[in-house]
Amino acid sequence: MPSLLHRLIARAPQRLQRDTLELELDDGRRIEVLRVRDPRARRLKLSVDERGARLTLPVRASMVSGDRFLHEHRDWLATQLERHRPPDAAATALAPGHTSQLPLRGEQVPLSWHDGRYIRIARDDAGIHVQRPARASDAALRRALRAFYEAEARADIGRWLPTYLAGLPRTPRQLRLKVMSSQWGSLAPDGTLALDLALVLARPSAFEYVLVHELCHLLQANHSPAFWREVEARFPRWREERTYFHAEGRQLKASLRSLLSG
Repeated sequence: MPSLLHRLIARAPQRLQRDTLELELDDGRRIEVLRVRDPRARRLKLSVDERGARLTLPVRASMVSGDRFLHEHRDWLATQLERHRPPDAAATALAPGHTSQLPLRGEQVPLSWHDGRYIRIARDDAGIHVQRPARASDAALRRALRAFYEAEARADIGRWLPTYLAGLPRTPRQLRLKVMSSQWGSLAPDGTLALDLALVLARPSAFEYVLVHELCHLLQANHSPAFWREVEARFPRWREERTYFHAEGRQLKASLRSLLSG
C-alpha cells in the first residue's frame, strides 16, 4: 500500500519545455533562438549546430537570467552561426526546374528535369534525372530526393559490408539511415547500426571509414586503444578520413538539411 500511495502522490516527471525567442545581433541580423527548459540541465548553456542556436536553461533559472546570458554571448553566437553556415546556402537549396547539380559521393553531379506523370529520381552515366508532374509539391519532391539518397547509400553499404564481416562476432541487427545533427554513426546495444544520410554526399572513402568505425564497435564498445587497433587493421587510412570530416563535415550536413528541408 505505501508504494501505491507513493506512486499516486509522487510529482509527475518534468518534461522539456520549448519555445523560441528573437535576438538581434550586433550586425543588425535578427535570428531565432530555440529556448529549452531541461530538467536535467545544471547550468545555462548556449549551443549552435546546423539547425541554429539553442539556449538551455535549468528548471530553476529565470527567463531574465537566460536573456542576460544570451545577450552577453552575442559575439560568440554570431561567430558560431557563421561557422555553421554553408559557404553558399542558396546553391544547396533544391529549386524545382532550376537546380542544375546535386552533391553525391564527393562530387557535384549534373541534374536534369523532365516532365512526367509521377515523381521519379534516377541516375545514369549522364547524371541525375528528375521526372515530375507540373503540380508536384515541393514536399513530395524532397521526399523523393531523400529516398533517392537512401537508395544510393544502401547500394554503397551493400558493396562494402561483405568485405568487413569476417572476424566480427555478429552482423548488425538492423541498418538505419538518419539525418544526424552531430554524429556520423552509432551502434546501439541491440546491434542496430545507424548512419548519417549525409555520408552519401561525402567522398566514398570517408563513408566507408565511418561504416568500418561503427562495425568495430561490435568488437570494442568504446574508443580504447584496442578499438583503434581494430580500425587500423581494417582501414589503415582512417586518419585521413577523420581529417576530411573535420574540414568538410559541417558543409556536408548543412547541404543535406538544406536540400531536404527546403
